[in-house]
Amino acid sequence: MNQLRLFLPCAAGVEDFLADEVLRITGAAPEDVRKRRGGVLLSGSWRDALALNLHSRLAMRVLIQLAHGGYREEKDIYAAAASVAWEIWFTPRQTFKVEITAQNSPLKSLNFAALTVKDAIADRFRDRGGVRPSVETQWPDVRVYAHLTQDEVTLYIDTSGEPLFKRGWREDKGDAPLKETLAAAMIAASGWDATVPLYDPCCGSGTVAIEAAQVACGMAPGLLRRFAFEKLLPFQPHVWSALKSEAQEAVHAPKAEVFGSDVAHRMVDFAMRNAQRAGIAHAIQLRGGDALQRMPPADVPGLMLVNPPYGERIETAGVAGRQRAETADGGDFFSQLATHWKKNYADWTAWILTPDMKLPSRMRLKESRRVPMWNGPIECRLFRFDMVKGTARQKPVADTPASTSADGKPADRH
Repeated sequence: MNQLRLFLPCAAGVEDFLADEVLRITGAAPEDVRKRRGGVLLSGSWRDALALNLHSRLAMRVLIQLAHGGYREEKDIYAAAASVAWEIWFTPRQTFKVEITAQNSPLKSLNFAALTVKDAIADRFRDRGGVRPSVETQWPDVRVYAHLTQDEVTLYIDTSGEPLFKRGWREDKGDAPLKETLAAAMIAASGWDATVPLYDPCCGSGTVAIEAAQVACGMAPGLLRRFAFEKLLPFQPHVWSALKSEAQEAVHAPKAEVFGSDVAHRMVDFAMRNAQRAGIAHAIQLRGGDALQRMPPADVPGLMLVNPPYGERIETAGVAGRQRAETADGGDFFSQLATHWKKNYADWTAWILTPDMKLPSRMRLKESRRVPMWNGPIECRLFRFDMVKGTARQKPVADTPASTSADGKPADRH
């Protein structure tokens, strides 16, 4: 279990940040960590898989690659799945589910391909012990993932279970809440290192602020939840207990102040309850208030990280949301917000995640950086604005690759 191939899928645009995070968590050699479209592939151990589940803020899940090869038709997929030693991972008394994804696959039916993998797994167990494991589509003990390209099939076993954005603390939420993994990606892209205050003036149910408060306290995101690897045969409770103990001992008092506010007091209540469940209520200050009126919450300049209302969230956004909804393009609200920030937030840095590519012109500001990022199927940009009194209009800035540092300079790559 010390020579595994691990694949960590992530949202598009997050690969560079995830690769850096994997290096920090595992201490792997840079040559053992490779970026792929939509994820990161690395050579690691079983212990690395557990540690990545516990500590990764950016990955969607941690998969162990068990087979990879070419195929032309379903029988080749069957052979690939039948060649895997599934019996070292789980028993026929456990339930399993096969999920399949594809990119340019020539097969006519992906459902039939998934059934082919399922049959190969069940047949292997039957041939070796006379008992076939049962399929459970809702809450399986084991999840198997198959990915098809035009001519290659890759098989994985999942070690995460519920996707990793489910940290275990969210019960209260508004409409279309931001995923915790995307909030973490916004924090990573901003370069915030908990040395200055962080403020989200449109905090909703608190995702960005809670994620930042956990970072400020050194709290692992997976401390409050269970994982699929706890049901796999290689699982050793003492190894997992030691990893969790190390993570718990690493939690400390917050290194920076974290603030959140929202015009909808109902959402502030949600955020407060979520913060309590997340274990960081002491490390975050949440208030009600309109983003167009709130003054700086700290005595020193800091960083604002904002996912302003759009789409489904407009209706829950109170005055700020209605002002945007009542204009054809949202320009009135955002221009007022920019005026408020320039007047009252001099020397702060503001990062805004939005699908509106024309946001800088609507705010009558010039961004100093923009990072492509996806919110599910929605293509967005994370714009950085350096707030100064007066105007900040300059020449246009091109999209900044994720491999640059927070100040826009090329980052060191190993």
